[in-house]
Amino acid sequence: MTELTSKQRAHLRSLAHHLKPIVHIGNDGVTQAVLKTIEEAFNTRELLKVKVLDGAPDDPRATADRIAESLDGVEVPQTIGRTVVLFRPDPEDPQIDLKKL
Repeated sequence: MTELTSKQRAHLRSLAHHLKPIVHIGNDGVTQAVLKTIEEAFNTRELLKVKVLDGAPDDPRATADRIAESLDGVEVPQTIGRTVVLFRPDPEDPQIDLKKL
């Protein structure tokens, strides 16, 4: 996947605004179990929020980068405060169309 444009990031941020974080990263940081949970979440949705708790070993941006590096096709449209927005289009039936932006 190519780098997201500013318009694409803005569109994804607007879609993610109402979402609640579904994964929380705590004292152990980004573990295999956390990555598996995020991977499973991407099976049912393309856009999700992750909350990085105060006790996490890395800051939210570093945590987001680590997740994006560990999982194929994951982009980080936004990191705000301790909340990270992750995006990965469904390879078979994408619901969010970014080609027109």
